[in-house]
Amino acid sequence: MPFLKLNTNSVLDTELKSKLLGELPQLVSKETGKPERYIMISIEQNDAMLFAGSTAPLAYLECKSIGLSSSQAKNLSASICQLLNTRISIPQDRIYIEFNNCPADFWGWNGSTFG
Repeated sequence: MPFLKLNTNSVLDTELKSKLLGELPQLVSKETGKPERYIMISIEQNDAMLFAGSTAPLAYLECKSIGLSSSQAKNLSASICQLLNTRISIPQDRIYIEFNNCPADFWGWNGSTFG
């Protein structure tokens, strides 16, 4: 049920996208305690992004999950920023992450909801 969407203006080749698609679910699973089989990841490359008046490498992420705590969000922020800095060379101060704790009744799956 966790969903992580990464938008970046950095150039991501197929190999790098593949690596991120392998690493991000593991990271989210570790930090949230949710099984990888429920984790969805989306990676989008968008050339038209601006932050602080600059088009230098940046990322905006949305992380949504049922039961997401503030401590989990803080840990996810640290882990995600470190990974993106290491893999894509995005400075950590050019990464925004929006966290959303979604009620189980409002998260649909398999013809029903988790609530």
